[in-house]
Amino acid sequence: MSDTSAEVAVDVTGGGAHNAEAMSHSGPAMKIAGYAAMVVVFLVVALPLYWILVTSFKQQQDIYTQPAEWWPKHFTTTPYHAATTQIAFWDYVRNSVIITAILSVTKIVLGVISAYALAMLRFPGRGLLFVVIIAALMVPNQITVISNYALVSQMGWRNTYQGIIIPLAGVAFGTFLMRNQFLSLPGEIIESARMDGAGPLKMLWRVVLPMSWPTLIAFSIITVVNEWNEYLWPFLMSDDQRTGTLPIGLTFLQNNDGTSQWAPIMAGTVLAMLPVLILFLALQRHMIKGLTAGAVKG
Repeated sequence: MSDTSAEVAVDVTGGGAHNAEAMSHSGPAMKIAGYAAMVVVFLVVALPLYWILVTSFKQQQDIYTQPAEWWPKHFTTTPYHAATTQIAFWDYVRNSVIITAILSVTKIVLGVISAYALAMLRFPGRGLLFVVIIAALMVPNQITVISNYALVSQMGWRNTYQGIIIPLAGVAFGTFLMRNQFLSLPGEIIESARMDGAGPLKMLWRVVLPMSWPTLIAFSIITVVNEWNEYLWPFLMSDDQRTGTLPIGLTFLQNNDGTSQWAPIMAGTVLAMLPVLILFLALQRHMIKGLTAGAVKG
């Protein structure tokens, strides 16, 4: 028995040493593979952005050279002047700011309130209502475009802000995200606040939201970026700079003289990206925390 036990002990020890040695050898390989994957992803994301930026400083004839030039041969800022003068650029910027601000505030407020009701309040049909909201996430916006367009046109809302804003004011994603965050909050704190006499509104503003700022910031950034870049519905609803957003203005710039002026278009694209890029860089840490906050409940 003692000899057998010794042999088993040796085998186990040898097996553990072999596994540890294998892991030690696979560690550097896994790190190299991980770094290689990061480099590939970075290049896939960064190269198109770099090409847009470089092209925005090129002369028109330098864009079509073969092989492609990765740095402007004749550096110029003329495309930026063309982008801001050949169309009513600042009118489109104004419209984008107004529509994005109204839609973002509306979606954030409605998303937080609806998520709070579904997570913290008890009422009949709560589960069914949440299933309907989840089902709304599965329906692409393009499916409802024709019916919405017919309805908005009959109401005379084409080329108006309300015609663009109201059909886009759905909050299914925000409700889903914020509800999961609210459900992940410690139940002891919620019950303690209720025992102290906190009503629904006081509970929301004094207890729930202060513990949910990262998720709320993530939700806000995603909402602002999506509304700023919204293209299809504003394009259907707008004919000119009266209500058209900045992406629509870039479309008109592309077709300004019947040819594709890629340098001004790239310059306009850079200017359109700057606000949301600055916003994301300033709040990216909060966004990452917010998207992962509800992953582990504790």
